[in-house]
Amino acid sequence: MADEDSEIDLGDESAAAAPAKKGGIGGILPTILKYVGLALGAIILIVTVVVITMNIMGKNKTNQTVIPVSEEFKEHPEELDWYTSLGEIQTKTSGSTEQASVVVNIYLGYKKDDKVASTEITAQKIPIRDFLRRYFADKTPEELTPKNEEKLKIEIRNQINDTILSKSKIRKISFDKLNVIPQ
Repeated sequence: MADEDSEIDLGDESAAAAPAKKGGIGGILPTILKYVGLALGAIILIVTVVVITMNIMGKNKTNQTVIPVSEEFKEHPEELDWYTSLGEIQTKTSGSTEQASVVVNIYLGYKKDDKVASTEITAQKIPIRDFLRRYFADKTPEELTPKNEEKLKIEIRNQINDTILSKSKIRKISFDKLNVIPQ
């Protein structure tokens, strides 16, 4: 009987051990798929949380607007043609206590190859010279300092464009000479 028990025990162990062993890819594939599924689920969850969070945070902020860039700070300044035939203008500044003589030579910049501007500036040369003489005569010596040059250029350009020229516009003013001599 002992022999029968030993045979039975051997038979039972081999039968119980057989289902526990699975062969090759059949056992690894479900495990790999389980981990890949968990990773994909985690990625989808993280992306969803980030998108929702950014949308909530973005509602409280105002949109940035585009800041206009001045002509002076553009990478490539506009190419201009220059009207250089105004000649030298001489006048005296205003002011009861301190007067000064002003000698100025101004160039007018207009859009490149703009024949209308060139023709109109030539036709209005005398009114432009008269305006410039009066403009500098109305200024005090303190207003004609180098630190105010840009302001002066802008004022001159705008006033010539608004009051004298009608068909074209001056784009830029340049001083070839601006001498203020105290008396």
